Amino acid sequence: MSLHDSTTDSRVIPLQPRRPVGGAIIDAEGREIPITEIMIQRACQELHKQLASERRQA
Repeated sequence: MSLHDSTTDSRVIPLQPRRPVGGAIIDAEGREIPITEIMIQRACQELHKQLASERRQA
């Protein structure tokens, strides 16, 4: 058995950016706002910017 025999072929299936991904947040008025792929991407980008800024200041 070779190394190639034991690997799996995993693929990433892109989500539709504006479709909910399975979670929600509750706004100040108590409304449920579905979390979308775009929301997650924006949050990750903001976190990345913040971390990069902190590293430059250190």
